[in-house]
Amino acid sequence: MTLIEMLIEHMNYIGAIALFVIGLHTVVTHRNLIKRILGVNIMGTAVFLFFISIGNVQAGQPPIIIDMGPNVIYINPLPSVLILTGIVVVVSMTVYSLSLVIRIHQTYGTIDQEEIVKLQNEESSHD
Repeated sequence: MTLIEMLIEHMNYIGAIALFVIGLHTVVTHRNLIKRILGVNIMGTAVFLFFISIGNVQAGQPPIIIDMGPNVIYINPLPSVLILTGIVVVVSMTVYSLSLVIRIHQTYGTIDQEEIVKLQNEESSHD
């Protein structure tokens, strides 16, 4: 098996790793809170892609029980169930995070993390 064939065979895993690294880079390097939330969403998408890739079975059939014979290979349904739960968690976390960003913007007038820290330090020095 050549390197090209291995890369093509594992393209889903490589894509998941690339997406996760892009999301992590966004979270670490940006000061804007909304961009950080988007980075976390990208990382969540990478995890979903990884789990779906793990659950894939070549020539596998959906796990619907019908009489297809004794030698049928079924796809594992557990990753799909975990993905559905994960999507609900990521969407809930995104909505909550965005509501916090709205509240932070109303309080401080900015969503830049360094400016918020400066404003908090100024408030604490005046007390």
